[in-house]
Amino acid sequence: MSSVSATVIAPSFEGDFSPGEAFSLEAGGVLPSPTLHYAIYGRPNAAADNVIFVAHALSGSARVADWWPRLFSQEGLLDTDHNCVIGINLVGSCYGSTGPASIDPASINPASINPGTGDPYGPQFPLVSIRDNVRLQVRLLEELNIHRLKLVIGASIGGMQAIEWAIQFPQRVERVVSIGAAPLQAMGLGLNHLQRQMIQLDPAWKGGRYLPGQPPRQGLALARALAVCTYKSAELFEHRFARKPDRGGEDPWASFHEQGQGLSGPRFDIAGYLDYQGERFVERFDANAYLAITRMMDTFDPARGYASAEAAFRRIEAEVMLVGISSDWLFPAAQIAEMAASMLQAGVRCDHRELISSHGHDAFLAEPDELARLIRPFCLQ
Repeated sequence: MSSVSATVIAPSFEGDFSPGEAFSLEAGGVLPSPTLHYAIYGRPNAAADNVIFVAHALSGSARVADWWPRLFSQEGLLDTDHNCVIGINLVGSCYGSTGPASIDPASINPASINPGTGDPYGPQFPLVSIRDNVRLQVRLLEELNIHRLKLVIGASIGGMQAIEWAIQFPQRVERVVSIGAAPLQAMGLGLNHLQRQMIQLDPAWKGGRYLPGQPPRQGLALARALAVCTYKSAELFEHRFARKPDRGGEDPWASFHEQGQGLSGPRFDIAGYLDYQGERFVERFDANAYLAITRMMDTFDPARGYASAEAAFRRIEAEVMLVGISSDWLFPAAQIAEMAASMLQAGVRCDHRELISSHGHDAFLAEPDELARLIRPFCLQ
């Protein structure tokens, strides 16, 4: 990872969009007039053929430059002097788009003293798919008079969106870059299930109707800590932490109660790191949104509704680059290579690359300079 910090740039515009009508979901539910929060960097040119859509990962937001700043600093890749870059927050998230924390219109009582108020969706928030999000993203771009994208790029659940763009709207996208993304295999599905269980077993969960300011902190922190294990590699953890005692001074060999740790005991350094990651996450993310987005990730399957994955891929007209990450065990590099081969078999102009990194799934964030070097020739064709 580069030691050079990037200056985070502000969007040139940030706002909300709603289709103004009920939106039917792939799984059968309905969202009454959902809202998409979006951010724009730079401006479309006269032909509107310089627009790049950057799809965020699980806990990202529409403010792309906040979490991928180094890619904006790579001249030509997301250069806002020549390109218009758009980020759109996922429906189900807690960063501006409709999600579990949004008011459920069905809970609003027009006869009440405050007729505009109601209860949040909470655990009643419906299952929203990657495909649903892409369909709504198209509606937003149409509102902005953007009918074709120069590039769609994303990693993890963002990469899933990029693939769905290529399949569902083949004439609307010129190039697609999907990084570390594929349908989750059984291990990933199982780990997401355990994360949701950790949240729901927290006494503060209260069936998903937890009070404002009183979220299931322990459960969400544990879920995030387990997720961080899936985002990293054993090699990276060994290099960084090995069997070192916690850097705060705890002695792993001390008795459980000697340092006030209870049954968990004083920590090794890796435990302190994971606890810290969980504690930080609780301050910035909603537990119900975490459930909604992990379920969205679980249900991603580009072949859904088609005779086969190859049949789905035959719809693709864009040039595609699939990037695997050598140490990624959540979305193994071999699985990405297999999907690239399947796309080629279906006649897709598909380029496959592998990002060599010990950072695991998180390499798309931890190795931005190397990632940019790998994908720049494709993006700038």
